[in-house]
Order: sequence, then C-alpha cells, then structure tokens
Amino acid sequence: MTPNPFLKKLGFSDNDRAVIIHADDIGMCHASIEAFRDLWKFGTITSGATMVPCPWFPTVAWVCRENPQIDMGVHATLNSEWESYRWAPLSTRDPESGLLDLGGYFHQRQDQIYQNAKPEAVERELNAQIERALAVGIDVTHVDSHMGTIMNPRFIQSYIQAAAGRLLPNMLPRIEAKGVEELGLGVDELHAYNPVMQQLEKMGVPMLDGLLFLPLHQPNGQMEIAKDLLGNLPVGITHFVLHPSIDTVELRSIATDWESRVANYNTFMSDELKTFLEREDIKLIGYRHIRDAMRKG
Repeated sequence: MTPNPFLKKLGFSDNDRAVIIHADDIGMCHASIEAFRDLWKFGTITSGATMVPCPWFPTVAWVCRENPQIDMGVHATLNSEWESYRWAPLSTRDPESGLLDLGGYFHQRQDQIYQNAKPEAVERELNAQIERALAVGIDVTHVDSHMGTIMNPRFIQSYIQAAAGRLLPNMLPRIEAKGVEELGLGVDELHAYNPVMQQLEKMGVPMLDGLLFLPLHQPNGQMEIAKDLLGNLPVGITHFVLHPSIDTVELRSIATDWESRVANYNTFMSDELKTFLEREDIKLIGYRHIRDAMRKG
C-alpha cells in the first residue's frame, strides 16, 4: 500500500503508525457515558462518537460542554438494533421515508434499511443528527457510522458530503486498509467504492489504513486481543474501535453483548494496557488532530 499522504500533514513520517483509539455508541445508554468519562480521564482513548437519536444524548452534550477538550464525533445512526430499547429518527415520522419500522422506530437490521430507506431521507436524517450535536454545543470532530450502515453505496454520498460540507473528516478506510472487510461490503461494492476513495484522497480528504475492532462476541481474553491488535498496527492511520460500558442493570437489560462491552471498558481501564500503549512505537491521535490538519489544508 502506498504511504498515506495525510501522515505528513499530521507531522509524522511515511513509516509511522498512528492510531485513533475510538469509543463507539456513546449515549446509547448511561453506562456508555460513564465508561467514556472514565477512559478519557485515564488517558487510554483518544476519541469517541455519540448516537444523537438515543435517549441519553443530552447527557453526552452536557459532558462535552463541561469538558470542551473532549474529542467527540457524530455516530451516524440509522439502526435501532435492540429488542426492548429503541430510538427513532430526528428528521421525520413519515413512513414513506423508509426509515421507520412498524413501531415507528429505526429498523433493527441493516438489510431492512437498505431495502426501505430513501437516500434523500437518509441525507436529511444524517444532517439533522449533525446539526443537533452542533446546536447543543458539541465541538464535533468527525462523522462515523453506527454498524457501518450509512457506508452502503446507496447512502455513502450523503455520508461524505455531510462531513465535507462542514470540513469534518469521515471514518473512511482506503480500499487496501487492514480490516476493511469489517464494513460488510461485498466484492462488487468494494470495487465501486475504490475510485471514489482514490479521488477523495487526491483532494486531501483523510483516509484510514486500518479499521480494527475489540470484539463484542468474546468477553474473555480481551487484554491479549487488544495487545495483539495494537502491537501489529499497519503503517499509516488506524481507527481502533471499542464499545466500553460500565456494568449496570440498565446495560444488562438492553444489550445481549453487555459482558463484552464491560470487558472492553475493563481492558482499557487497566494499568497493564496503559503501560503497553506507552511502550509501543505508535502515535496516539484523535480526530481533532485530523480535523484541524484538514482545515489548515
């Protein structure tokens, strides 16, 4: 893979390994907010993204206003995946938009969104989520994607334009990026994706060389998994995802994968992991670094 041109804009060499340690799903529940606050203070995460349509979003906004140095993006949300805890679009209550299930919430599954949602409705919803975050005082650093849904070829133009129009970076992997298969795109979709990504990179849009995840299906052995992933980062810029939550009754009642979310949190709240990060030859960055370099360019 050719060197990532954005490394030099960040002040690094072509051979450096930079990583955004990114906490997803902030505001999905209260447990996610408490975990984010702990980890941000502890210093083992560098960024996060909030789910604006979710019930606990106002608390995320309050935390960000109280701590303006926090690196918080918008986790573009088109799915409401749990059985007994749901959220709905901000922009519409019209079933014709294709965003709503029979209960008036977002669809649970990605395929339901792909089959039903109108691209123009997705565009309005994404912009509504970003504008809501800005309006309540969050200094939005980037836009990424909940469950990868908005990165479907039918919607990706809205995803890119909503961020670019505000001079914000997206979570956008290069086609050769380590872990790009985690997006769930098929071979044909990846081929369609490639020319767009190459053109964006030529225009100076920051791209990722790695997209890695601490698992949500495997609560045991996460320290070893985290060390293996972080110790073998590719050269370039990697977006490393975890879904941390503290252990609460609320979390257990919502999420079938609650044990893994708590394990994500415990792993990154450990002195062992913190020491590992300090010893590794990797550069910890947040999306604020990327956004500010992008705006200078």
